Amino acid sequence: MGRIVIAVVLVSLCFSANSQDRVTGRSFASRSEVIAKNGMAATSQPLATQVAIDILKKGGNAIDAAIAANAMLGLVEPTGCGVGGDLFALIWDAKTQKLYGLNASGRSPKTLTIEYFKEKGLTQIPSYGPLPVTVPGTVDGWFEMHKKFGKLPINQILAPAIGYAREGFPVTELIAYYMERSTRVLGQYPNFKETFMPNGKMPAKGEIFRNLDLANTYEKIAKGGRDAFYKGDIARTIEKYIKEQGGFLSYSDFETHKSEWVEPISTNYRGYDIWELPPNGQGAAALQILNILEGYDIKSMGFGSADYLHLLVEAKKLAFEDRAHFYADPAFSEIPTKWLISKEYAAERRKLVNPERAARRYDHGVPNQPNTIYLTVADSQGNMVSLIQSNYRGMGSGMTPTGLGFVLQDRGESFNLEKGFFNTYEPEKRPFHTIIPSFITKNGTLYISFGVMGGDMQPQGHVQIAINIIDFGMNLQEAGDAPRIQHIGSSEPTGSKMTDGGILLMETGFDWEVIRNLMQRGHKIQWDLGGYGGYQAIMYDSKNKVYFGASESRKDGQAAGF
Repeated sequence: MGRIVIAVVLVSLCFSANSQDRVTGRSFASRSEVIAKNGMAATSQPLATQVAIDILKKGGNAIDAAIAANAMLGLVEPTGCGVGGDLFALIWDAKTQKLYGLNASGRSPKTLTIEYFKEKGLTQIPSYGPLPVTVPGTVDGWFEMHKKFGKLPINQILAPAIGYAREGFPVTELIAYYMERSTRVLGQYPNFKETFMPNGKMPAKGEIFRNLDLANTYEKIAKGGRDAFYKGDIARTIEKYIKEQGGFLSYSDFETHKSEWVEPISTNYRGYDIWELPPNGQGAAALQILNILEGYDIKSMGFGSADYLHLLVEAKKLAFEDRAHFYADPAFSEIPTKWLISKEYAAERRKLVNPERAARRYDHGVPNQPNTIYLTVADSQGNMVSLIQSNYRGMGSGMTPTGLGFVLQDRGESFNLEKGFFNTYEPEKRPFHTIIPSFITKNGTLYISFGVMGGDMQPQGHVQIAINIIDFGMNLQEAGDAPRIQHIGSSEPTGSKMTDGGILLMETGFDWEVIRNLMQRGHKIQWDLGGYGGYQAIMYDSKNKVYFGASESRKDGQAAGF
């Protein structure tokens, strides 16, 4: 504890003024919002943003542009996503004036049973290698979105990413950093170095990188559709590679895979409807936290105050206990989502919060009846897409099938290997998922599409963004640039439990008096560089008929419009 206190003191004294003078807006804002009339895109890499804008200018809609940007990100930001991972999306359709939800997450192998892990003496699924690999759902997700809402043909949508994969692109700063870090663990697996380290090392910032194998994979998908990925040579190549590594994912697992259109879930927070996707994702946690916090006068406490941050952390702890116990694949368990996100249940949980003291542990409730990329695109017709996609653990499992140009995800690591839990491992089951897109509507109309990347940070980030905008009156850019907190150490769906209150991570920018007050209430404080997500957002101004775009400085991203 002494070392943590010293670190906090030094950081507070040296870096608490993490700001600069600005003529307008908050001092911590990195720039003004981007404003445009005809279309807007915000992604975590500028070239992907430009690809989305180009698709819009060619007559594509927001759905086409989102798919194109996602494909591009799979090339330029392999540290966060790729066609070896899963996808979730919230789509506002201008024609029906309705929000649609897509769960494009994959399932566990049919032939892998929990008994296998027991026989091997494993108490948790490994983070890397063949065992945590589940069916990649992204490509099927693209085609589901396209079939329901798309406009341009898929070959035109994938053409920009194919071109960049063949011709090469300069690697950006943060992505280069994370690619280099990935070699320490993933470089041991077959084909990883051949795919991402053609000269024996990862590309440095500004260096041109090409991925001809991924270009070929994208071309097969562009010509042959989703079946080229799930019922053709690609699936057979993956099966052969995984079995050679001692894994279980098979051609049959690919052949029977399908995405699911789901009803989004929401809660009303001070007049705004906040939307998430239901489990197996963790979006309900953001709604639970907001419901608990709605019972307090957050606005009067002020941004960055000890009172607000204390309540935020305690509400998060409560929601994450329910997350650990209840959130799982609804095809295997009856998840009491409606009760978990109800105002009545929030009122019960709120009674457990001590406004002056941090809890060391909470129990889950007993309801009546459980690195990533984010992008958002809007078009001139009023369609808007909120899309999140991931490999998990940055570049995924390390499993890099021969000649395909991408890494397979390791999302299966999130399963619990103890029997009797909602998220206990079973064959053909979707694991608990951390990636969640979000949306805000007001009076039933389009308002904000946004997301925050980063595992357990995501629901915590969603809450902080919503409160920054609704309670503290920040604009779209300020809401993302404002310093954040992240609480770690809550009970997890994998089975680990919180017993010591966890640790509160705090970005620079919070006052020392606030940090000291939180410590006096029993919070264990630690400064952390990174780990606070990456935010993109688009807001529709119905009065002026324009879009506002924001992309924060924690990533290499860009918001752009025309």
